[in-house]
Amino acid sequence: MTAPLRADPATVKVALGARSYDIVIGRGLIASLGARIEALRPRAKAAIVTDENVARYHLAAAEAALADAGIATIHVIVPAGEGSKSFRIFEQACEAIIAARIERGDLVVALGGGVIGDLAGFAASTVRRGLEYVQVPTTLLAQVDSSVGGKTAINSAHGKNLIGAFHQPILVLADTAVLDTLPVREFRAGYAEIAKYALLGDAAFFSWLETNWRDVFAGGNSSGSFAREHAIAVSCRAKAAIVARDERETGERALLNLGHTFGHALEAACGFSDRLLHGEAVAAGMALAFAFSARQGLMPAAAAERAIRHLAEVGLPTGPKDIPGGLPSVDRLMDLIAQDKKVKRGMPTFILARGIGAAFVETGVDQENVRAFLGEKLAQQ
Repeated sequence: MTAPLRADPATVKVALGARSYDIVIGRGLIASLGARIEALRPRAKAAIVTDENVARYHLAAAEAALADAGIATIHVIVPAGEGSKSFRIFEQACEAIIAARIERGDLVVALGGGVIGDLAGFAASTVRRGLEYVQVPTTLLAQVDSSVGGKTAINSAHGKNLIGAFHQPILVLADTAVLDTLPVREFRAGYAEIAKYALLGDAAFFSWLETNWRDVFAGGNSSGSFAREHAIAVSCRAKAAIVARDERETGERALLNLGHTFGHALEAACGFSDRLLHGEAVAAGMALAFAFSARQGLMPAAAAERAIRHLAEVGLPTGPKDIPGGLPSVDRLMDLIAQDKKVKRGMPTFILARGIGAAFVETGVDQENVRAFLGEKLAQQ
C-alpha cells in the first residue's frame, strides 16, 4: 500500500445532512481561505481566534487571504498552551468577539492547534447563541483529530474537556505546509492520533504506517508530502465516517477515545503541562490499553507488543516510565479516571482491543484489575 501522488487538494466530506461540511487537505491552502469562506457565506465578517505562537507564523497570511476576498476581520490572540482552555480566557475571547460586533450571520475562524480549535469552537457555540465557524488547524494533531467532528470544550479543575458543546464547523481547511514549522515533538504528538485510527479499525493502514512513517515525518516539498497528506486524509476519512454515524458519541464514536481514558488521567496528573502533550498522553494511553487488553486475554501478547513497539519507534511514550517528573499514586490516577467524561453510572468506559485494527467499547471493566495493572506500571518508573 503506497500513498497516491496528487497535486490537487484532497477533500473529505463529513456527512451530516444539512450540516455537512468538507475537510480540504493540501499544501498552501491558507491562500484560498478567503475565497472558500466567501463562497460559503458571502459578505460575512470574521473573527480570527489564534494564539501568540501561531499568530507569529500564520496570522498575516490568513488575514491577507480574507482581505483579498473582501472579508472584514478582527483577531483575538490568546496565550499559547493548554492553559488557554480556561474560563478566564474563554470569557476574554467571547467578550472580544462581542465587542467587535460580530453578528449571528458572521463567523469565527479557529486558526491554531487543538487548544485554539476547542476554545474558539466553544466560543462560537455560545456567543449570540451560536455563530458558525471555520477550522484552520495548524498542528498535525488538530488536522487529523480535534478540528473534525464538532467537539468543543474548555477544561475544568476536575479534568480535561469537561465543559463544552457539540458544534460542527462549516469548513475545515488543513494546510499541510504549515506543518513544516511544527517542532518535531509536536508533530510526533500528532502522529499518535494517526496511529490511533489504524490501531482502532484499520490493520492495513497500521502496516502502511510501520513502513512509511518516516516519509510522513519528512513531509515538506518532497515525496514525503504525499505520504503525509495520504496519512492525514485516511485519518480524516476514518473519523468523518464515524462522526457521520454517531455525531454525539452515544455509541460507536467512543472508539475514537482509544488511549484517552488512561491518557487523560496521565495528562491531568501532569497538570495539563508541557511535561506531557496531549498526543503523548494518547500514545501512552493506547500502549496501556493494548497491554491491559493482552493482560485480560483479549488479544495476543505479540499483537500488543507490535503496537507498543511502533509507538516507541517513532519516539512516543508508552507508559509511566517514559513520563518525566514522576506520577502520583494509583489512588490518584483512579480518581482521575473516575472523572472521565465517558463514565456511566460510576463505571469508566474503556476502549480495549482484540487485535490491531479491532478496538471495542467496554463498560464492565473490573476496577481492581485496572488498579493492579496501573500499580505494576507505576512501579516501573
